[in-house]
Amino acid sequence: MIENINRAVLLIIIANVLVSMKGFNDYAFLDKYKFQVGRILSGEKIRTLTSGFLHVDWTHLGFNMYALYLFGKTVTHFSGTSNFLIIYFVSLLAGSLYSLKFHKDEPYYSAVGASGAVSGIIYSSILLDPDMSLYLFFIPIPIPGYLFGVGYLLYSIYGMKKQLGNVGHSAHLGGAIGGFAITLMLNPSLFTTNKFMVLILAVPIVLLLLFGDKLKSL
Repeated sequence: MIENINRAVLLIIIANVLVSMKGFNDYAFLDKYKFQVGRILSGEKIRTLTSGFLHVDWTHLGFNMYALYLFGKTVTHFSGTSNFLIIYFVSLLAGSLYSLKFHKDEPYYSAVGASGAVSGIIYSSILLDPDMSLYLFFIPIPIPGYLFGVGYLLYSIYGMKKQLGNVGHSAHLGGAIGGFAITLMLNPSLFTTNKFMVLILAVPIVLLLLFGDKLKSL
C-alpha cells in the first residue's frame, strides 16, 4: 500500500495524523486552531486552513485519510502531483468558506476535519475517472466511484442538518463544490470527454447552491 502511494498524498496524510495527534492530547492546541465562526470573523483567518488538519478522534481521522488514499491516487495519476495539491487546498478553503457562510450567525459554531479537502478530491477523481470502482471494507463487490461520492454528500447534508458531532459536515459540501470547479478549470477538456459525468455531479451542487440555506428550516 505504502509503495503505491504518491508522495504528496502520503505527506498530506502524515501531516493530518501528526497535527490531529497533537490535538487529541492538547485541548488548548485544538481550541486555538479549530474552525470557529466568531474567531474567524474577528480576524483569525488561519483557522480556515489549520482546522482542516485536526480531527475529533481516530475514527474520524481514519475515515478521512482512507478516503484520501483511495481517491488521491486517482487525482495524482490523471492530473499530476501539482494539480492534486492545488485541488486539495482549494477544496479545503472552499469547505471552510461555505461553512462560514452557512453558520455565519452562529459565532460559537466550531468544527474540525479534512472533510472539505477530501470531498473535493473525491469529486475531482470521479470527474477524472468516471469509470472507477471501489472495494470498501464490508462490501464484497465493487461499487461505482460516483455512487460513493453521492453517498458521501448525502451523509454530509444529513449531518449538516442534524449538526452531528464536532465534525464539519457543511465543509464536505463546500469542498465538493471547490473540487468540482477547480478540477474543471485545470482540465477544461472534461467538458467534452466526460460531459455526462460533469452534468451528473453538477446536479447536487446546483441544488445545494439554490436551496442550501433552507436546510436549517427543514
